[in-house]
Amino acid sequence: MKPWVHLGSAPVPGSRDELQLWQRDTEFSIRVRAAPYDLMNSRQHGSEEALADLALAGLGAAAPRVLIGGLGMGFTLAAALRTLPGAAQVTVAELVPEVVTWNHGPLGEVAGHPLRDPRVTVAVADVAELMRAHPAGFDAILLDVDNGPEGMTRAANDALYGPRGLATARAALRPGGVLAVWSVEHVPRFTDALTRTGFTTQVHHPRARHGKGGKHTVWTGRKGG
Repeated sequence: MKPWVHLGSAPVPGSRDELQLWQRDTEFSIRVRAAPYDLMNSRQHGSEEALADLALAGLGAAAPRVLIGGLGMGFTLAAALRTLPGAAQVTVAELVPEVVTWNHGPLGEVAGHPLRDPRVTVAVADVAELMRAHPAGFDAILLDVDNGPEGMTRAANDALYGPRGLATARAALRPGGVLAVWSVEHVPRFTDALTRTGFTTQVHHPRARHGKGGKHTVWTGRKGG
């Protein structure tokens, strides 16, 4: 078996952690330096694609505006682009600039180069800031940040998934809009938090790989009209 090759490192703003990009043959991995596991792996992206599919199913707007928090390896973005019409506008908020660079470079091919799509705008910014800046601005918001509500990469993510962050997300949605949240594990208290914030909530458990592998969690919450 070929060895893993370290391609690059990137500090995580607001944290002491560091992201690292690794490659073995055609497989890629993004890891947190201090953790013994993959944060993302190019062979396991079924649930990231399900995040987009579940969020955008039945989205009725002719020219929807979509916000994606967390670029990752680009699989959620690529799945969203396959579903959305040509008039859609997709903004991707990615906090770590090197992740954007990796997606323009060695990671681009694994997801089909979604950053080249003219519907896409990338903002190197905190997704919470973009939500606050655009009240009633989006038909759908997709969050795949720090492995979900109990992620450990960045303490500030508590503010994103807590009551204040969920209220901000709801305010950034148009009537009937959908908030979708990806998580590596099921967190029952987060289901309750979504409901208390005023979302009509569903919980889904897509597999990490298409049809096999462990299960992750995706919440979808629809804002009432």
